[in-house]
Amino acid sequence: MEQKDRIQEKANEMFMRYGIRSVSMDDIAGQLGMSKKTLYQYFADKDELVEAVMQDEVQSGQADCELCLRESANAIEEIFFIMKGLVEQFRHINPMVMYDLQKFHHTAYQKFLAYKNDFLLRIIRDNLERGLKEGLYRDDFSIDIISRFRLQSMMSGFDIEAFPPSKYNVADVTQEILRHYLYGIVSLEGYKWILNYKNEQTKTAQS
Repeated sequence: MEQKDRIQEKANEMFMRYGIRSVSMDDIAGQLGMSKKTLYQYFADKDELVEAVMQDEVQSGQADCELCLRESANAIEEIFFIMKGLVEQFRHINPMVMYDLQKFHHTAYQKFLAYKNDFLLRIIRDNLERGLKEGLYRDDFSIDIISRFRLQSMMSGFDIEAFPPSKYNVADVTQEILRHYLYGIVSLEGYKWILNYKNEQTKTAQS
């Protein structure tokens, strides 16, 4: 692995675990066993490093969503695949990450907002349209309103006032909200599919 990639990978790991503000360039250099001077040969400052990490996260998120779309049998399974990925990703994430990003790293936060408001909104809207065509979602709601509602609710787990980190885990909050969203949009056929899917997953886990 090239030195620059090592730095980004370690920074990502530490930011997600401790929050961005709590991790200094000295901390990252120390964990990598290199001097801070070496670190600055690749990144001019912490802002630039945070931007690079966020760019990697955005690209990874896009790839994950597209993989879920390709491998899913239908719109509901796509959501289950996404839910599994998010829960695994958020299980050990520090909820302060998003707060730190918004408050202290404006350019990197703008990258995230562009990803959220363009790519993620399209993914949500496409999933709703897919579910409608497949007869698995209800046909009595506004795709525009519900897709935007879902987009906003995605970040609820990072709201440290509504869900204090001392009491709630981001992954648990994310899973509950996504499950609530899914049950709110499925048709009767969609609900039956969910029950069958869960039964199959239970049998597979027990075998």
